[in-house]
Amino acid sequence: MDAGAAQGAVIVGIDEVGRGPLAGPVMAAAVHIPLALHTDPLLRDVTDSKKLSAAKRELIAGALVGLVPHGIGVAEVEEIDRVNILQATYLAMARAAAALSSRLDSAPDLYLIDGNRLPPLPVPARAVVKGDLKSLSIAAASIIAKVHRDTAMRVLAEAHPGYGWERNAGYGTAEHLAGIAAFGVTDHHRRSFRPVREALFAGAGTP
Repeated sequence: MDAGAAQGAVIVGIDEVGRGPLAGPVMAAAVHIPLALHTDPLLRDVTDSKKLSAAKRELIAGALVGLVPHGIGVAEVEEIDRVNILQATYLAMARAAAALSSRLDSAPDLYLIDGNRLPPLPVPARAVVKGDLKSLSIAAASIIAKVHRDTAMRVLAEAHPGYGWERNAGYGTAEHLAGIAAFGVTDHHRRSFRPVREALFAGAGTP
């Protein structure tokens, strides 16, 4: 159970996905799980998204978005390249928090952030290392964010075949790097990331 939930505080969990990929946006989700729902059977399998299969994540995410208040925040590739990935991640988290706040009856009392760093937010926040294993709301946020971003990368893969984004979600796999070498750098690649920057330097221009 999230700390403070038993006292009726509005606790919001936030997690991000997509800090490491060479392509695509970074995304975050913010989730509030009301105390009355903490024992709901639909939440019994909610855990760190990385511990779930893709099919299981999608099944749980589908249940979550219809059950609990949530918000999604996105920072695009242009923002990542302009302000760096850490600051872009903070932007995505703040946008997710704002999107959720508009759906709540009262303002959050506390944000729980997965990791050891805190983005600038309008109310108190607490960093929770391995939070997606310790906080139900952070775990729910990790699942929603992961499924949302994977879906977005599959859509991008349809427009830009050859990089394997539908399988690697933009991470720097051998398939993705081979695609960059063969087809060049797209507008969805992060030019501030070293492998992309080196590919551009070597002449792998925009297809």
